[in-house]
Amino acid sequence: MLIDINAHIGHWPFKQLKYNTCATLLERMNKFGVDISVVSNLNGVFYKNTQSANEELFDEIRSSKKFANRYIPFAVINPIYAGWQNDLEICVKKMGMKGICLYPLYHDYEISDPACVELVKRARDLGLIITFTHRIVDSRQRSWMDISKEWTMKDILPIIQEVNDAKYFVVNAANSMAVSDEEAALLKKTDMLIDTSGRSLSNLGEMIKKFGKDKFAFGTHSPVLDYLAGLLRIESLRESEADKSTKELLRSGNAKRILGI
Repeated sequence: MLIDINAHIGHWPFKQLKYNTCATLLERMNKFGVDISVVSNLNGVFYKNTQSANEELFDEIRSSKKFANRYIPFAVINPIYAGWQNDLEICVKKMGMKGICLYPLYHDYEISDPACVELVKRARDLGLIITFTHRIVDSRQRSWMDISKEWTMKDILPIIQEVNDAKYFVVNAANSMAVSDEEAALLKKTDMLIDTSGRSLSNLGEMIKKFGKDKFAFGTHSPVLDYLAGLLRIESLRESEADKSTKELLRSGNAKRILGI
């Protein structure tokens, strides 16, 4: 079984994307044997009102019965936009969203902002997963209108330290994963998954030794990145790096645990 914990529909204003609808993404999933994808709407990164993007995703998933058991929707929430508390409640109670995606760099707030901390705590209390990404696209190829900053694992640590009993996804880990021994110990205790789409996971075997086999899961960052790199990082692991049971955890077992499926 394969579960992708990092996929999207929607558009990116600075790059043409393919396979960025539920229908076309499902074609990719079927072609490469992916059973379930966690999906959010990239439009929410740029919409002033992110709830419009969540409504688009909800409506698109409801448009066909074949989507119902293949997609797990995550909402894009901006905690400094008025009414986000009501948006979150609607996303959970009406739309059945199972997690949230936060974009502090794009929505222009600090990860330690009280509003962000409040949102993460509310998500924790609702049993939601909180997703942070190192980057959407490579800043070296960015438009002059796009942001230039990219995150590292250390940039995400403040919220994990503040709310260490929440559930987290860290996706497209494309930059430094370096942390102190104390910080590594905190991450090991945190209910967290790092997806395999980011370039920093090219040494996945070493990362498993450092953080543990229960901290990683298959992810594609589709449709921004290619669809196969995240899986190849798992399948190319040597027996000394990951045995059959460990690979199954990476393909789906760890995702099933944290998603509760």
